[in-house]
Amino acid sequence: MKLKAILLAAMAAFMLPIAVLGDTHTSPNGKVKAETTRDALVVSYKSDAGWQQIYKAYFQGINGGSAEKMDIKYDMLVGKQSHIDKKAVKATYSLQSGGLLMFIVTDDGVAFKKISRAKTNYNGEEETTIDFSAATNYWIMKWSDGAEGFFPKNQATKLDDRWSIPALFEFPHNVFALIHEADVQHDQAACSLYSTTDKGVYRIVTDKNEQFAQSSTWKTVMIGSLSDVVESTLVTDVSTPSKIQDTSWIQPGVAAWVYWAYNHGSNDYDIIKKYTDMAVALKLPYVLIDAEWDEMKNGKTVEDAVKYAVDNGIKPMIWYNSSVGWIDGAPGPKFRLNKPEDREKEFAWCEKIGVTGVKIDFFSGENNMNMAYCIDLLECAAKHHLQVNFHGATVPRGWQRTYPNLVSTEGVYGAEWYNNVPTFTKRAAAHNATLPFTRNVVGSMDYTPCAFTDSQHPHITTHAHELALTALYESGIQHLADRPESFLAQPKAVKDYLGSLPTAWDETRLLAGYPAEYVVMARRSGDTWYIACINGTDEAKDVTFSIDRLKGLGKKITLFADSGKEKSPWAISKPAKMPATISCQPRGGFLMVVNK
Repeated sequence: MKLKAILLAAMAAFMLPIAVLGDTHTSPNGKVKAETTRDALVVSYKSDAGWQQIYKAYFQGINGGSAEKMDIKYDMLVGKQSHIDKKAVKATYSLQSGGLLMFIVTDDGVAFKKISRAKTNYNGEEETTIDFSAATNYWIMKWSDGAEGFFPKNQATKLDDRWSIPALFEFPHNVFALIHEADVQHDQAACSLYSTTDKGVYRIVTDKNEQFAQSSTWKTVMIGSLSDVVESTLVTDVSTPSKIQDTSWIQPGVAAWVYWAYNHGSNDYDIIKKYTDMAVALKLPYVLIDAEWDEMKNGKTVEDAVKYAVDNGIKPMIWYNSSVGWIDGAPGPKFRLNKPEDREKEFAWCEKIGVTGVKIDFFSGENNMNMAYCIDLLECAAKHHLQVNFHGATVPRGWQRTYPNLVSTEGVYGAEWYNNVPTFTKRAAAHNATLPFTRNVVGSMDYTPCAFTDSQHPHITTHAHELALTALYESGIQHLADRPESFLAQPKAVKDYLGSLPTAWDETRLLAGYPAEYVVMARRSGDTWYIACINGTDEAKDVTFSIDRLKGLGKKITLFADSGKEKSPWAISKPAKMPATISCQPRGGFLMVVNK
């Protein structure tokens, strides 16, 4: 209803006299500026060196418009920040071709979309061309159905190469911009980028859609320093408010997870028991019963596995094949969620036997069929108090505000790739240090972190690097990758940390870093700050960072670092004060828990 009201108010601009407030609209902090010309929306940022252009988005025939101040206030159950309270400027301009151009200017960027006079299907349509040619560096990922790939720096492009969003651009004077998309509705498809013949210039193109919508999706460009971009909430700022009234049953947390160690699902009841027992021992709230549970061995069924978890105080989540992507040769259960009546029956059964969430896998891209299906799944799951984790799916686009039962999404080249190819071994450290500036900015990321032992292919990141990932990466459900024998053999301080790890954050602050090189991130839950650092390089690095922005920082510190010794890899200490500089091993890291 709220979206409909916004659309009606916007369309009314065609009939009402337009009060032109000027062609330049500046953010409340005076650092982000959006200007309209006859054919473009021009966005600039004011750095220490003055104003510099960040991008142009082209729209033919922009006419007069109006603007108003707006307040953005809401709460998030899952994400980088629990309470958002900010001011913005919203402008609406008519287009000569018909329809409206609407954009919102905030301290951390600009979001824009088109609204049509009549419904259109935006089917494979080029919505606009966007020009980032002033950028000096960029990190962008080749498009794939499941958004699983690397973000290499300054990757060569050719005409009509297709790229996933988000994409990160660097400009002179330490200014950055991250483009993404938000608020995909049931009648819409998502977008991706296509290269043009001009470097840094891309076409924004909608995927296949046979439905008819009144507007395009929001295109969001977060702008500022790296910390401004990483801490931005612009994606959820412009997304539809929550459609779920009672959210008391949505409880983020850490899960024990079987797949990584075995490269297999959960068709062995005895193995599921072992992971449930690990969750009990580490005081984790969840266990995931992964694929193949419909072929359970040992004379047991998935209901037996669920009952064992529930009887031991552990909340079980179970896996489903979406049955729209990888089907032939893929694990099951399959075809249980596609029809509304089957979906309703299955989710009602889940709720009845004590399942608290579903992991749904193997989608087939970003067209309207996939987007609408995801929304149908979220809405039906909410009816039955089920949390949802999308895997083999595209990246988040603001749905965690609209459907807070969406606790995480894969959409990342994560730790499970140690099972698939040897490529990840040498590239993981740099990739891990790129994700906080790209993929994880826009929503929860089910990377499945923290492996101290090896899977099918070895890892060469250190113990402290792996542990730091659990706080560095934001995910409403954080699936721990390693096997029970490994976790239970760790020092008591490590086990205690995993048992108390929060997965939803009140506040997030980027303290230092640069893509692929290193990152220092601070996240707060209640009175406790978690400061996580990883080194993405093959060289030792002395890391210095400022804690001036961390309000309410306590003095009780636990530091998890690398000893550099193979047989006793941990260096765990309780320093009396915050170290000014911490040395990181090659591909290493550290984690500090600071409380009062």
